[in-house]
Amino acid sequence: MKTAAGGLILVVLATLLPAVAEAGFGFRGGPVGVVRSAMGRVLSIAGVRHARMAARHRYVRAAAMQPRDIRPATRPTIRMQATAMAALAGWQGGRSTQGWWQHADGTYGWVGPLFWPFAYGDLYDTVATGNAMSVWSYGYRDINAAIFTPYAASDLVAYEASNPSGRRGRKFPSTQELCNADTGDFASLPPERIERAIQLSEAQRAGLDELNATWASAGETIRAACPADTPATALDRVRIMQRRLEAMVKALAAVQPPLQKFTSLLDDNQKAKLNALAVDQPNAAPARTHRARHAVAREPQPSPAAACQAAQQKQAELSLEQQAAQFETVKWPIDEIAANLHLDATGRATLDVLQDTALRSLEFPPCPPESLKTMPARLNATKARLETLLQSVKDTSDALDDFYVGLSDEQKAGFEAMGPKRGV
Repeated sequence: MKTAAGGLILVVLATLLPAVAEAGFGFRGGPVGVVRSAMGRVLSIAGVRHARMAARHRYVRAAAMQPRDIRPATRPTIRMQATAMAALAGWQGGRSTQGWWQHADGTYGWVGPLFWPFAYGDLYDTVATGNAMSVWSYGYRDINAAIFTPYAASDLVAYEASNPSGRRGRKFPSTQELCNADTGDFASLPPERIERAIQLSEAQRAGLDELNATWASAGETIRAACPADTPATALDRVRIMQRRLEAMVKALAAVQPPLQKFTSLLDDNQKAKLNALAVDQPNAAPARTHRARHAVAREPQPSPAAACQAAQQKQAELSLEQQAAQFETVKWPIDEIAANLHLDATGRATLDVLQDTALRSLEFPPCPPESLKTMPARLNATKARLETLLQSVKDTSDALDDFYVGLSDEQKAGFEAMGPKRGV
């Protein structure tokens, strides 16, 4: 499944991103901020992420990001780091070290005009290795960032292929280059390793070849849904989300039959070996040989799903008052928005409906099930998760359309200007 396309920006980084900080709109009304779930649904693996970064001090910098620096990266952590760099490089001139639309696991759902960078890599790793947090982290934050984009129109110029030079002389991979980089080169569990591990017969190898070909075609389906033009409005951005999610669901639906066929050709021992490949995938490069002899044994780390479940258990122990206070940080400053846009009663009512519709995505379970031990089970669960998110995006699109139809051009411009003010 390797291609000639470039991979991700692979820069030697001293740190991961710092802990997520909340940021509010540029007007009164308090922080909408980095979203926390109502009744403790959204924190995911933030606690584990913060613990891993407790001993680190420096920030990820976005300087000198150029298309020629795009190289294959084989681990989700590298994808996360480079996605963060790409997301921030064009935002506010690349001056910021983190953005308010960042996921709790450090990833970003929006990189300029592109929704879900490395969607194919995330899906492959989720199905092949069980590393599902990159998929389960998508939800309200991304819908919120589609409605209130963090990027000003001038920020988005950096991501256009015709204008590769960003402000202050920086260069950025264009949206199309980022889409082209989303290939099988990013797989944590390449098919060659599967074939070596379970010693396939001729018929089984043919089944794996069919599966690999379908995965490659799935990648093309997803890349074809990359935006050709820079979205100008919230409606455009939500429709981009919808098209990307539809492509991802379609891709997984195409993979289901050959995956089921391949696994049905395996005996129980081979199935066990296949399932074992997904266990304890490395998150860092192996130690050098001369250091490995003197390496201190580390305590086993919990799986991302287990860490997420533990964080959610702590959230469930909060009092109702604490949970209600967290929910208040999620809600939009509706009164201020209505006042700034001079909405009439109908406009205010449709804005209320829009917020309520978007907030429903907080009801999504924030953690992947720990019981997904096989590739078919993970594919089915991932597809169901995407279908749920897709329906939420469709509902939001309908509510947003109802809100927009009653706005004047001046009100629409005012609404679009609100997102870039956050975090300023």
